[in-house]
Amino acid sequence: MNTIKVREALKQFILEDIGDRDETSESIFSKSAGSVTAEIVAKDAGVFSGEQVLHTYFTLFDHEINITSSKTEGQFIEKGDVLATLEGNVYTLLQGERVLLNVLQRMCGIASTVHLAKERLNDPSIRLCDTRKTAPGLRMFDKAACRAGGGYNHRNGLHDAVMLKENHIAACGSISKAVRRVKAIAGPMLKIEVETTNAEEVKEAVAAAADVIMFDNASPDEIRTYQKLVPPSIRTEASGGIDLSTIHLYAGTGVDFLSLGFITHSVKALDLSMLLKRG
Repeated sequence: MNTIKVREALKQFILEDIGDRDETSESIFSKSAGSVTAEIVAKDAGVFSGEQVLHTYFTLFDHEINITSSKTEGQFIEKGDVLATLEGNVYTLLQGERVLLNVLQRMCGIASTVHLAKERLNDPSIRLCDTRKTAPGLRMFDKAACRAGGGYNHRNGLHDAVMLKENHIAACGSISKAVRRVKAIAGPMLKIEVETTNAEEVKEAVAAAADVIMFDNASPDEIRTYQKLVPPSIRTEASGGIDLSTIHLYAGTGVDFLSLGFITHSVKALDLSMLLKRG
């Protein structure tokens, strides 16, 4: 992740939580209160993500906070594992605890879900991708977590690829017209993906020379049928209606990618705690 963007995002998260002051910590401690040691502990097993956040976050409060990581990005963690040890001002650690854990828990939850999805799919020829169904303001963190879990990033936003979806095609009149309009202005580095819902649309997307064809809400059997219509020069993707209980059915379908909205829009955070060590 871009360091400047990470710092700016974290600043906004901190402002949202602290506002003008931390009433609780300021009532108990002075800003010059003594130093303590705290540990971030996993309360469940999964995959760690958020190493960059961990080492950036408290520098926004106090450069004297010492952080020692016990896990690296993408490493598997067990319940009870210490992920990091923090040493520094008690006021600062308590003030910053919640936001740090919120981000880390979400990132670890996404990474863990992607890892589990890969295991259940059990088809190394198919890459699992995220989507734009991310929480507003958290996209770069969500996508970094997907990579940590062994997945791949789809487009980061509307700015880095063309994806002609159902409504774009309806507004243009057809897949052919939509692709033709894009190609009239697009440079050679811009890929064009087309969403399809049936065999006729797949054939039309092939004839239009799309770079990627997405089979939307297609069953595994339909995907196998559609795949036969697409030449090897065009990459394929399936999306829609896939979750952890059904993903194994898509093994062997021949697609290059499965894009999974649930890994970010319905993620369950991995339970983490920050515990102060008693002196």
